[in-house]
Amino acid sequence: HESDQPLQVAVARLVGYQWPRQTGSSFPDCPALGPDGLESHADEDGIVCIPPVRGEAGAADRLLNLLAAAYGDQWNSDVLSRLLTDAGYAGKSLEIWLRDGFFAQHLDIFHKRPFVWHIWDGLRDGFAALVNYHKLDRKNLETLIYTYLGNWIDRQKQNIADGIDGAEEKLAAAEQLQKRLELILHGEAPYDIFVRWKPLHQQAIGWQPDINDGVRMNIRPFVTVADVKVKGAGILRVNPKIKWDKDRGKEPQRDKHDYPWFWGWDGKTTDFLGGPDFKGERFNDCHYTLDCKRRATAKVSEG
Repeated sequence: HESDQPLQVAVARLVGYQWPRQTGSSFPDCPALGPDGLESHADEDGIVCIPPVRGEAGAADRLLNLLAAAYGDQWNSDVLSRLLTDAGYAGKSLEIWLRDGFFAQHLDIFHKRPFVWHIWDGLRDGFAALVNYHKLDRKNLETLIYTYLGNWIDRQKQNIADGIDGAEEKLAAAEQLQKRLELILHGEAPYDIFVRWKPLHQQAIGWQPDINDGVRMNIRPFVTVADVKVKGAGILRVNPKIKWDKDRGKEPQRDKHDYPWFWGWDGKTTDFLGGPDFKGERFNDCHYTLDCKRRATAKVSEG
């Protein structure tokens, strides 16, 4: 609660993020930090759904519990009101801030490199999840798609059977979100990950992100899929306005088989395998199909 952005820190802790000093790293005049008692509030898989899903409480209730533990004897409703006022949500609930305010503010604070992603189905009261990107490996993406979202879909089907208003709209939105997430999981172009400094045979096949490649490279499929609501945002709550334009500078000579995009990519061709001349231009928005990447991997394996 000594942070300049206590709500942002609280969400980060809730999804299981730890700052370097909490993982044992130390810096000059900044010793490593030990446990602070909030570890038990951290979500194990880094996926915190905003509505209650699969027997887990909703994000707002879980965040309230974490804040109460962090503030201890100082915690009361006035403190929460002040936190929400400071976040620009005076008189609003914590859930409204999580649904509408958190991700836009997170993007601003971390300069369009978010490590907590707000994934949603486009409905204000529909399915939404805050996801710790550092934990979003293939297994956890499958968990999001088939366990959390799958549970929500089953509930909407039951609600339709029970005649509950709005359930059909929620079911349709959730099923569309599931289809978009499956496109990312499968990773066929144009929903692929592309990292210009890795050779073709090391490009990810499906959702297999390398965290060391950074948010800019790995978030692309989530924006590339069709928008659920916000223009240019894909399945994210807010358009992060990240650009994959050509970066400044030129690359040193690279092998055409390994780095064909440096050999005169035209800015549009999928599976570009190189032109006659090395250009070295730093393109970031290339796309390669699964077949193309598998062939490149097979060639290297064959020697």
